[in-house]
Amino acid sequence: MSLEYNTERDSLTLREYGRNVQNLVKHIKTEEDKEKRNKYAALLVELMKMINPEFSKDAQEYTQKVWDDLFIISKFDLDVESPFPIPEDTILDRKPDRMRYQSNEIKFRHYGRNIEILIKNAIDLEDPKEKEGAIIAIGKLMKSFYLTWNRDNIEDEQVLKNIKQLSNNQLDIDIEKVKTYGLFDSTRKERSYDNNQRNKRNNNNKGGGKRNFHNKRRRNNNK
Repeated sequence: MSLEYNTERDSLTLREYGRNVQNLVKHIKTEEDKEKRNKYAALLVELMKMINPEFSKDAQEYTQKVWDDLFIISKFDLDVESPFPIPEDTILDRKPDRMRYQSNEIKFRHYGRNIEILIKNAIDLEDPKEKEGAIIAIGKLMKSFYLTWNRDNIEDEQVLKNIKQLSNNQLDIDIEKVKTYGLFDSTRKERSYDNNQRNKRNNNNKGGGKRNFHNKRRRNNNK
């Protein structure tokens, strides 16, 4: 019985697939029938996809990657038909693309970039009620973010001032209403504000109903 040591074996091209896959690729290369080579290569690709179950097997990009790996293991010397363009050997020398970072500075770092994104989205809202609700929600977040980095409390006037600065004065709200109902900090007071708004609408509807009733009665008397 002859023993085979790893030091005597060929080095693995892609270690994540193991030596058995590399040996199967060698075997496919020795097959003279091209139709069989194509069949074996397709089966081997499916096997290679099963070796890494953490990846999505249905993603087309992943399937193309496995086919590329197959040609890399064969040292680009495998005559089979691939459903994807056969990669060139220069792919091994290709450096990954540099990560692109946003270069624009954050105006208020204690609020973060997401606040700027929310403000940008709020500016695009057309419904005045939705826009006001967005301003209130943003004000709450800004106040909570500020308290995360600062021990001192921040006044509602300052929060609104920052909102106006970040929105280029395109977002605004009545500061007295904010302070009266605590719209930037107290959910309890916000409910009272919502109830107050609802009561106003109900009163207006009641008044409209009375006016309709009197108008209808007046029309009947005229008849």
